[in-house]
Amino acid sequence: MRSYSARLDRFLSVGLKIKRADVRLLLAQKRVKVDGLFATDISQCVGQFSHISVDGEVLQSDLPRYLMMNKPAGVVSATKDTKNKTVLDLLSPEDRAGLHISGRLDFNTTGLLLLTNDGQWSRQLSLPERNVAKVYTATLSQSLDQSYIEAFAAGMYFEYENITTRPVTLEICSDYIAKLHLVEGRYHQVKRMFGRFQNEVLALHRDAIGPLSMDLSLAPGQWRALTPDEVLSLS
Repeated sequence: MRSYSARLDRFLSVGLKIKRADVRLLLAQKRVKVDGLFATDISQCVGQFSHISVDGEVLQSDLPRYLMMNKPAGVVSATKDTKNKTVLDLLSPEDRAGLHISGRLDFNTTGLLLLTNDGQWSRQLSLPERNVAKVYTATLSQSLDQSYIEAFAAGMYFEYENITTRPVTLEICSDYIAKLHLVEGRYHQVKRMFGRFQNEVLALHRDAIGPLSMDLSLAPGQWRALTPDEVLSLS
């Protein structure tokens, strides 16, 4: 879903099916309110979350929503899928209305997933210049050593896309478990990077996005709304 902005006269013209010239009269008669205040300027900019009413009848009252979910394995990060259950299927119809996914996770990858109806907020999270780091914990089939740290930090060339990955910080937590910090999300990037060592990723879990960490009280498939401070921390 994309956020939008529009002139008030265009919004009312489309919503009420009247001529733009007639909108000026509505404003002069103080019949239009935007966010609780009488509108006076036909060129006022309104957006997806502006509260707009005419003669007390609400035309738009959407509120921004921001959720975190502990995504379970075996669920698709998509709004619709004809074969598999999606993350939105884990919410009730009322709770999932209007939501989209910000930063998808692979089918069997678990952990922190963000859902919102605020397209502008989710788009800015993915901007390369923001360098928002994602933190993952990977469980491997073979043991790790210093050579992994060096290779991930140097970046790896992916011939198919003709790109070299940006440096990834890898911390060895135990023989078979590593924590990774990366600021991009190429297709199956973590699995492909470990694949250079012929080391299979048995499990991959996203722990954090930027300063926001997974709420450990959420069981797989559970979700909660972000707090205002959490929303701001990613804005």
